[in-house]
Amino acid sequence: MNFLDFFTRLLAATLAMGTSLTYATLGEVYTEKTGILNLGMEGTMLMGALAGFATAYNTGNLYIALVVAMVVGAMLSLIHAFLCITMRANQVVAGLAITMFGTGLANFLGQRLGPATNNFNLTGMNLASKFDNIAIPGLSQIPIIGALFDVSILTYALYFLLPFAWFFLYKTKHGMVVRAVGENPRTAAAMGISVSKIRYLYTTIGGMFAGLGGACLSLSFIPSWNEGMTGGKGWIVIALVIFSAWNPGRVVIGTLVFGGITSLQFSLQAAGFKMVIPAQFLGFSPYLITLLVLTAMTIINQKKRGSFASPTALGTSFAIDDK
Repeated sequence: MNFLDFFTRLLAATLAMGTSLTYATLGEVYTEKTGILNLGMEGTMLMGALAGFATAYNTGNLYIALVVAMVVGAMLSLIHAFLCITMRANQVVAGLAITMFGTGLANFLGQRLGPATNNFNLTGMNLASKFDNIAIPGLSQIPIIGALFDVSILTYALYFLLPFAWFFLYKTKHGMVVRAVGENPRTAAAMGISVSKIRYLYTTIGGMFAGLGGACLSLSFIPSWNEGMTGGKGWIVIALVIFSAWNPGRVVIGTLVFGGITSLQFSLQAAGFKMVIPAQFLGFSPYLITLLVLTAMTIINQKKRGSFASPTALGTSFAIDDK
């Protein structure tokens, strides 16, 4: 294999790995932009992965599976929204509770939604079909960057969704409302904006994207179900939101960095480097490098702007009768 082939395959694997992260990170960016911190992404992504796989396995329809995964993600995020917005619970505690609840429920249901021939257990089962890559003739043959034009429809959708998400947040009136709610909810309320309504809406949308991100894993990247198959990616999503400075336009940079490092890890293992570098080190290296990059980016941004551009009201509850 020459270098061009190696980097083409590495980019292809990076795009496949980064797709699920991009959807989930984009959803969390919008949620946090309204001032709601959702640490339940790991549990939500895992439930989305299970819901999508179970639906696809039992119906054979991948698109219905996507819808079900998004609905399940929205339902979990609605629970989080109720706790944080209506009940004004601590957002960190509520998010951790959602992660534990979603993880436990996914593992429980994964052993009960499978075929009778496998004792109703979905663990280890594979799909008959998945979201395969769709190559664009001509463009997909270009060395290295041709990998951008030989991806699944889930990745192609991001080519349009990411620019739209940035435009909507920064160039539309409703996007300004979203940012206002996250920066100064009291002022937004004084202008007649329903802070609770906006927060409920975008927390739910964030959950839908998290569920979709989980489904990308079980319907495209690894078309099977295994307990804990998200492998901590929900926590990486939280870090990637900070890495992107809460900007939808920068989300893809972080997801490509983590996806690339993870794909490189698999490539090095396949090439026999685990004989030189311990497999355990290669396994945790993506998370270590992500941590180092995040730390470096934080320092650089603090020096340039004095602080990271996090929403001012992030993590704080709000009620109209607050003094």
